Amino acid sequence: MTHPFPLPPEDRESSPYTGYTRAHWEAVADGLLAAAWRWSTPGSALLDLPGRPSRSGVRSDGLEGYARTFLAAAFRVAGAGGADPHGWLERYASGLTAGTRTPGRDDTESWPLILDHHVHGQPMVESASVALGLRLTAPWLWKNLDTDVQDRAEEWLRGALRHTPAPNNWYLFPYTVAGFLESVGRGDAETAAVRQRARDLLEGWYVGDGWYTDGDARAFDHYNGWALHLYPVLDAHLAGTDDGVYGARLREHLDAFSLFFAANGAPLHYGRSLTYRFAASAAVGLGAVTGHTPLTPGTSRRLISGSLRHFLDRDALTEDGLLSLGWYGPHEATLQTYSGPSSPYWASKAFVALLAPPDHPLWTAPEEPAPVETADRVLALPAPGLLLQSTRADGIVRLHNHGTDHVRPHEGDSAGADDPHYGRLAYSTHTGPTAKGNAADNHLSVEVGGRGSVRCRVHPLGAGGGAGWGWAASWHRPVYTGGPPMVPGLRVESVTVARGTYELRIHRVLGAPADSRVTQTGWATGPDGPLVSALHALHGWDEEPTLIRAPQGTAYTPWAQVPRLAGRSGGTTVHVSLAALTAEPVALSEAVSGVQADDSRVEVTWARDGARTRVDWEPLGVSLVE
Repeated sequence: MTHPFPLPPEDRESSPYTGYTRAHWEAVADGLLAAAWRWSTPGSALLDLPGRPSRSGVRSDGLEGYARTFLAAAFRVAGAGGADPHGWLERYASGLTAGTRTPGRDDTESWPLILDHHVHGQPMVESASVALGLRLTAPWLWKNLDTDVQDRAEEWLRGALRHTPAPNNWYLFPYTVAGFLESVGRGDAETAAVRQRARDLLEGWYVGDGWYTDGDARAFDHYNGWALHLYPVLDAHLAGTDDGVYGARLREHLDAFSLFFAANGAPLHYGRSLTYRFAASAAVGLGAVTGHTPLTPGTSRRLISGSLRHFLDRDALTEDGLLSLGWYGPHEATLQTYSGPSSPYWASKAFVALLAPPDHPLWTAPEEPAPVETADRVLALPAPGLLLQSTRADGIVRLHNHGTDHVRPHEGDSAGADDPHYGRLAYSTHTGPTAKGNAADNHLSVEVGGRGSVRCRVHPLGAGGGAGWGWAASWHRPVYTGGPPMVPGLRVESVTVARGTYELRIHRVLGAPADSRVTQTGWATGPDGPLVSALHALHGWDEEPTLIRAPQGTAYTPWAQVPRLAGRSGGTTVHVSLAALTAEPVALSEAVSGVQADDSRVEVTWARDGARTRVDWEPLGVSLVE
């Protein structure tokens, strides 16, 4: 591949899967920094990268460019023991001096003030990157600053301690700021209180299986790795005070999270802020650096380098070497309104791996296969309500969602419109959700009076399984975005059973008005792509299967099509289908040989070995009888 900046030759002896070494990581960090710094202000306080502004405005976006690239530079220099051949720290020192001289002033260099999250609060997010960058480079940058610059920087940073964060991972930003201030002898009762507040919240957000909710809602996504684990574990590592709690949770998280990466290096495409791309590997690198990981060094490097290379080889960079807003190149539907031109540089968190010095096993041990490359796997995660399914032959990882929704605690089940990043039944490493306004992929809709429903709040019912198979279940109240939001008494119970490449999707619709209609869609794929999206009717469907079009496409294809089944409903009805996302077509006769279903039980017989999957509704029970 040709990149906008030079990379070292591949090393297929030590890195047989990716060809990347530590030298590649340093070269990518330097290349990204050089490209971004072409857009700095004269005083180096802001990096005004080109592109549409975020909702926080261009000045905040400029601070974001400084702070997020500073994080990459800090990992790069700290990991090299202070060696700074490109003079990055001198630039960031100049920017800190200029930006904190008159904060809040409307001029070329001044940084915006840190205020409450609902009052242009983005600078609070960036304060954590500034603080972490200063902490990592303290022996070479902070200690050489004039005292008045240090005082000004502290005063600006303390704005994060004195204002209200958003009710989620944002509480770790003042925590990180306070950790830096304490590390340079500027701690006090205020910093101690902020840090204890964050620890208390983390305890309330931890649900088990190595997973935190992102705030009080049921939001489980990549923020677990690149925020909720990263900040407390890295803070403890830098302080040398790890009590084992946060590290043990990271270790447990990585045991499952290592399955979130495909054989081609792609992370699972679900949740928000996906434009951060290879930041998804930050938790893997952090585990290797701190020792809090169940993974061998060779497996860890396979995952982090695979993810980094995956995006560099797929047009994540512009011709000028900047990270674009999107996934593989620009993609508006992937973004949130808080994303601006510099937002993708939270990808800098992946460079935490550079804190492992050159002689660390992360870089010296030969690469080993990723978990997806060693065997077919099905893993249930009861705490977050997720079901992972990976297949070695095609390297695809699928996530079946029966536990995450991103609906805030004070909101009801009819919280609002469809959220493609959280509301779908399944996500994968090879497909993205279709955009709002297009046909929804992997979705069960109850149509009443011609109005289709969306899935907002997800109520998990359990997850489990055995060798080679697993299940997860949930229920939701269908929500209608046009007209009355709810139909009284209407409820959908859903079960996904994964076995091999196959997905049984089983739904029981209760309380549906007469003459209702139920539709189920499958995976969204491109018209000429290498993947096959299969969706077979097993029970409860009475219309011919169709392919519906999603002309806005996904992050993986500019135009997509989605298979759809449909059937009548009214009262209580049961609907069963077999779905698959594979590299080769799936014949129904090779998968399922028999189906029996009624309002109380569903039983599906597998063609391969005659085993039977049984789902009982009351009480809910899922079993495999061999």
